[in-house]
Amino acid sequence: MDKNPDKGYIALLGWSLGAVEAAEKFDRRYVVVAPDWAEEYCNQHDIPYVSWNFERLNDRSLEIAETLRDMGVDAAVPLFEETVEWAGAINSVLMKNPRLHGQAVLFRDKALMKRRAQLGGIRVGIFEEAHEKSDVVRFFKRVNQTLLKLDGDPDDPIHLKAFDKAGCLGHRIIRSPDEIEQISESEYPLLMESHLDGWEFAVEAWVWNGKIQFLNISEYVTLGYSVFVPATPELERYREKITRQIELLIEAFDIRFGQIHPEYFVTNDGTMYFGEVAYRPPGFKAFELIERAYGFSAYQASMLVFDPKTTEEEVEAFFPTPLEDAKGCAGCFGVYPRKRVVSRLELPEETEQHPYFDYHELTAPLEATVTKRTAFGTHWGLIFFFGDDPERMRDLLKHQEELDFYV
Repeated sequence: MDKNPDKGYIALLGWSLGAVEAAEKFDRRYVVVAPDWAEEYCNQHDIPYVSWNFERLNDRSLEIAETLRDMGVDAAVPLFEETVEWAGAINSVLMKNPRLHGQAVLFRDKALMKRRAQLGGIRVGIFEEAHEKSDVVRFFKRVNQTLLKLDGDPDDPIHLKAFDKAGCLGHRIIRSPDEIEQISESEYPLLMESHLDGWEFAVEAWVWNGKIQFLNISEYVTLGYSVFVPATPELERYREKITRQIELLIEAFDIRFGQIHPEYFVTNDGTMYFGEVAYRPPGFKAFELIERAYGFSAYQASMLVFDPKTTEEEVEAFFPTPLEDAKGCAGCFGVYPRKRVVSRLELPEETEQHPYFDYHELTAPLEATVTKRTAFGTHWGLIFFFGDDPERMRDLLKHQEELDFYV
């Protein structure tokens, strides 16, 4: 597509084929900033590319910001959790706003993030940092003491999360003091949280000029397994409440532009609890699901709201109306082998023949023995579904958990 020189020049931080394809079809100039292993592919396919390895921010961090500034780049868009802080550092140089780096640090450090949310009047559960095993033991005991547990009562679980990893990585649930022994020294320091009883869901919101331009609610069927958009009427009835929570979040974190991906819990009485917020696309291909359901490119939407040269007219013309403009319901299921030893991929006939079945990204197994899942583990591939009824979609995704895809 022809690029408009009057629009912003965008740097995409990290490698994502979906983002590159969207950028190719968009009217903004772009450059991919990715590790050197992406160079050959970019050269072969004429993709504008700058090599950069995203290790920890260090003394050389300014170098990439200055390189992009000298190229005339206007904004950096993070595509992965690991590039969020880099985007903050780079944008603070490109946009001459040092606060952007400090803000990105809040999005990366889960403990700082929770404190900032709390200061903004947002409900969060009890949380603390742990530097060693004894901290976890103490927190586990104290949470259960607070809940007035008696001898013989089952303990309430606590959640442990890595400070700065994406999604389910490093997330484990501790249900008894014995399980604390299984945490290796390398996992510390980590964040500990009390368990929130409630319905967990995610939001993808595009913010421009400090205001929500489009808000999608993603419904989890089982965390770490399945998600679909738009949500069922049961969850969508909270839309107004959820929108108010996101506005509070935008205010608390002083977000002027960009795309955020917060996770929340809603309890039986409709109380909302903040889980965490990411300043990047969500996992589980939710951007692809949003595009399938609504027809607009979520990657282009992010480039649009990050670009300082975007106009109000453009934003208004770009985004559809939530729910009303959805062409259907799109969902995906992450497959984990249920057997310890597998030899081949075999899609169940009832899955493949289902009218909602769209396509899959499963590959034949490389090894026969399935490694034991630690914490939430990593799925072996995704299956995509599309149909017109979110409730039927929810039940279909739930049912996939009972099927074998690797035999």
